[in-house]
Amino acid sequence: MNSSATSLTGSQEGVFIYIVSVCAAALVIVTVLMIYFVIRYSRKNNPHPEDVKGNVLLETVWTIVPTILFISMFYFGWTKWEQMRHVPHDAMRVAVTAQQWSWSFKYPNGKESSILRLPVNHAVRCNLHSKDVIHGFFIPAFGVKEDVVPGLHNYVWFQPTDVGTYELMCSSYCGVGHPHMITQVKVMKDADFKKWYNQKAAATGAALGKQIYETKGCKGCHSLNGSKVVGPTWKGLYGSKVTVVTNGKQRTVTADDAYIERSILEPNADIVKGFPSGVMPSEKGNLSKKDIQAVIDYMKTLK
Repeated sequence: MNSSATSLTGSQEGVFIYIVSVCAAALVIVTVLMIYFVIRYSRKNNPHPEDVKGNVLLETVWTIVPTILFISMFYFGWTKWEQMRHVPHDAMRVAVTAQQWSWSFKYPNGKESSILRLPVNHAVRCNLHSKDVIHGFFIPAFGVKEDVVPGLHNYVWFQPTDVGTYELMCSSYCGVGHPHMITQVKVMKDADFKKWYNQKAAATGAALGKQIYETKGCKGCHSLNGSKVVGPTWKGLYGSKVTVVTNGKQRTVTADDAYIERSILEPNADIVKGFPSGVMPSEKGNLSKKDIQAVIDYMKTLK
């Protein structure tokens, strides 16, 4: 964890170090005393057992001191947790959507991205939503980790303080494509972020298809370099011969416009041989005719 990456990580580190130090000191003291008593009061050194009288002072000390220490750990942990849950009123709201196996981010002006781009020294609140199973929103460098649960409205906030690129990953096992559910957090200078944020050029054709690939979960299952992931690679797919299983029977089809559209809307109708069924959800109602054509146009560029 980079203690200067956000405004919260320094205080979190302080609490963590304090709690670990207290626990380590307690472990050492208890272990040393245990060894001492085992040797001092062993049968060899004390062949005839005797009653040990009580010591009020000692009993008082070992009751009060640990109580104070444990209450202090609770106090510091609670106050820092409260700080993590109280979002500044001027924080930028970003809608975070997790799905097998990708992240997408939607900004207040409607702009969407597969990378979380943020202005430096500005608070941001990430509203977390899952489309399918439990995921974990985890940015190691920021010390930020929060569950993303279907049907549960959850959030996390932080204020990045260093310009740079950081990893964002899923911390909860969410299926076979879990290892590929990684994206980036790009903390930018304020001027650079505003330029990107206010850019109005709308993507069309293959550019729109690429955008859909990155933001709608496609890249979590389909590679662009020919490697086998959860689903077939898109590289060289368009126009190729594909062996599929339809109603339990194998057949060979051409990956043309009709085949790709059907695969998007009815993904379990024709299962490519060697890949599991029931993994890809139908995009019916999520992608328009224009979006599907854009995806096809993008596939045509992946030779």
